[in-house]
Amino acid sequence: MALTESDRTSLRRDLHRRPEPAWCEFYTTARLATELESRLDLDELHVGPDAIAGDHRMAVPDEAELARWYDRASDANVDEAILESLEGGYTGLVAVLERGEGPTVGLRVDIDGLPVEESDDAAHEPAAEGFRSEYEGAMHACGHDAHATIGVGVLERIAESGEFSGTLKVFFQPAEEVVGGGKSMAKSDHIKDVDHLLALHIGLDHPTGEIVAGIDGFLAVRHLEAEFTGQSSHAGGHPEQGRNAVQAMATAVQNLYGIPRHNDGKTRVNAGVVEGGTAANVIPEEARILAEVRGETTELMEYMHSKARHVVRSAAEMHECTVEFSIGAEAPSATSDQELVDIVADVAGQTEGVERVLERDELGGSEDATFLMQAVQENGGTACYVGIGTDHPGGHHTPTFDVDESSIAHGIDVLAGTIERIGRRRV
Repeated sequence: MALTESDRTSLRRDLHRRPEPAWCEFYTTARLATELESRLDLDELHVGPDAIAGDHRMAVPDEAELARWYDRASDANVDEAILESLEGGYTGLVAVLERGEGPTVGLRVDIDGLPVEESDDAAHEPAAEGFRSEYEGAMHACGHDAHATIGVGVLERIAESGEFSGTLKVFFQPAEEVVGGGKSMAKSDHIKDVDHLLALHIGLDHPTGEIVAGIDGFLAVRHLEAEFTGQSSHAGGHPEQGRNAVQAMATAVQNLYGIPRHNDGKTRVNAGVVEGGTAANVIPEEARILAEVRGETTELMEYMHSKARHVVRSAAEMHECTVEFSIGAEAPSATSDQELVDIVADVAGQTEGVERVLERDELGGSEDATFLMQAVQENGGTACYVGIGTDHPGGHHTPTFDVDESSIAHGIDVLAGTIERIGRRRV
């Protein structure tokens, strides 16, 4: 039995109450697995370690953080057998429906939340209606609860419609917000036979009733950590004996923003975390920068990364400090294929409740669905990233973000219709 509007609302709100950050989506994964097993006769359901290539996880939290969220999920009465399989931060799942001869179509939806404190204002619907986040300091502030619900709805629609010939794989991907999970799914065996991949995002400043058939403008991104080491000394008595790691860090931060931009396209740099020192009267021995670089293409991101390392090394040398680098999470750029954009646009134009269809728009940010898109395209397939409009009070990643729940049906209808059309057309 397919999800009714009430079912969709209930599932989305349950996920909204329990947002979990990257690689800590224990409740979310177990809840989705239980939902799918109870509603569908799936051909395959791969959970946790079986859904991803674990060696390619990026930005995994420490053991204490993983344990804290694992215990929360356990207290929420999820299936303990499923939960135990996820221990250590091996979250996410892949659901597979086989419906005869035809192409293999993938749909990628992300499932993680954000470290944002949700608004408790009475004007904020989740607070007013009683489904505000139960976890202080965590929130579904980007619509991934709606994405997961759309993924379940599409699976059910395809299972019941009889209009699709081929294989459907839905990738419920962890750790998008830290661009840490896409690569682990793109490196798994599940992606290797995918002929056509769809990914989606709700909102993005597009209102309810508007569909973007193909989103481009993904900035390739890489996170870079730099740890400076100097020499401590008494700031008043012997300042000349110290080598100031914070001074090296500050020089690096200032000069990172002076990296020349590139004629070939957009580039970005940001020093998001800067920290160091122990006391006002101690020349600081250690300091740290956590930065990111982005580029309109992967090549432009690499240009920014090379320049950033040069800047940081030079700043360390200037202040007689040493510096050690480590690379964090990253994601490439990608482009939506026109063949799929055309199908999405045509299907959306015939979907009830859709009032406007845009062929293209630019994301202007980064997304690790690009790993999966790139993997399919490199194997000779096609990929497309679809925007599902929703009225959202507050911007993405803010305490007042919410979605218009009626837009979840638009997402299911457009994506399921596109998947059925792909099966018929053999794109």
